[in-house]
Amino acid sequence: MNFTFKQIEKEELNLVLELFKESAEKIDKKNVDHWQYWKNPPKEKINWVVEGIYQKEFFFIYDSMQQNIGMVRIMNEDLLYWGKQIEKAKYIHSFVIREEFNGKGFGQKIIESIEFLATKENCKYLRLDADSKNPKLCNYYENLGFQKVGEKKLPLSIYNLYEKELKK
Repeated sequence: MNFTFKQIEKEELNLVLELFKESAEKIDKKNVDHWQYWKNPPKEKINWVVEGIYQKEFFFIYDSMQQNIGMVRIMNEDLLYWGKQIEKAKYIHSFVIREEFNGKGFGQKIIESIEFLATKENCKYLRLDADSKNPKLCNYYENLGFQKVGEKKLPLSIYNLYEKELKK
């Protein structure tokens, strides 16, 4: 299965916010208190997205039929959640798969694609976080080989920090 990552442009901010809102509504239907702030995002969250777009870290994800199946933010550094790190890593944030594409294995394949990219760039780790109030998501990442290595308390929640050591 092939995926294309297309750089998100500043004019597409509303599409990004709409994807976040759709995802928050999907999660809410499962009675999980995760990402609910995306239904009406606070200014600092919108600024965080704008910053990521300007830094060329946000990507729409397309399948082989050129359908937009979601988005992801791929970072080379994540000071907010991880602080300054010595070892080179890629950081996954804002990973959204549209509801109609859930359950088809796309999430795992996309993470594997990012893992391949990180390995090519000689990264030692692939890192991400998951809201501690979403145990199903935390288990999903653990089943993909990520190890919980810490927690980060931020105003909106407590996040589990996960990393996966990459093979050379």
